[in-house]
Amino acid sequence: MNQNTYLCPSINMKFIYQSWWKVLTVIVIIYTLIAGLLLGVPKLPIVHETIRNTYFHVPMWMAMFTVFSISVYYSIKYLNTGKEKYDLIAVECANTGLFFFVLGLITGMLWAKYTWGEFWSNDPKQNSAAIAFLLYCAYSVLRNSIDEEQKRAKISAIYNIFAFPVMIVLIMVLPRMTDSLHPGNGGNPAFGKLDLDNRMRMVLYPAFIAWSFMGIWIASVRYRIRLIEYKKNEN
Repeated sequence: MNQNTYLCPSINMKFIYQSWWKVLTVIVIIYTLIAGLLLGVPKLPIVHETIRNTYFHVPMWMAMFTVFSISVYYSIKYLNTGKEKYDLIAVECANTGLFFFVLGLITGMLWAKYTWGEFWSNDPKQNSAAIAFLLYCAYSVLRNSIDEEQKRAKISAIYNIFAFPVMIVLIMVLPRMTDSLHPGNGGNPAFGKLDLDNRMRMVLYPAFIAWSFMGIWIASVRYRIRLIEYKKNEN
């Protein structure tokens, strides 16, 4: 019998062992999509059925924060070690974070249209999120404006490390210091025990984890592609 026949089970088991979290991520995301649309939700004034957007809008931000945090971590590692791979991981996590940032803005604007009456009402939360988004767009522009590799990696790493806390302040702190229509700001409570019942928690909390892992998955794929391109250019 062909030797590959004996190797196939071990190869398959190795693949399953390494990819179990990816399989679980897909399963949980499918579950949250179906349950988010079909399970019951609290009957609340104004938001009504749009409360289901919680399952999609908030997890996008969670995934964004996750990959941005990883990006900062590897920017710090790059400055400490000078290893190019850490810079590549940092930039691809930042790029992935921007993708989820866009999804968070789009889902938020759609929700605002049905609850606040318009897509963009210049609410402090919206404006702060827009500024934070431009902050990270500037990170991408900065990288593309510097040709020398080590200089580009070092400057962008420093920028990334300072951009992250500024983004946190813009999104999480400043809107809470003024009146805002957004839940959790300006005396407007976020979804709590009166709004977010156990049915919603059974969908929302798994969605946080699944979409965060999806962000890590996307960033890892982008990193591998970037690494191949980097090695090809080196040769």
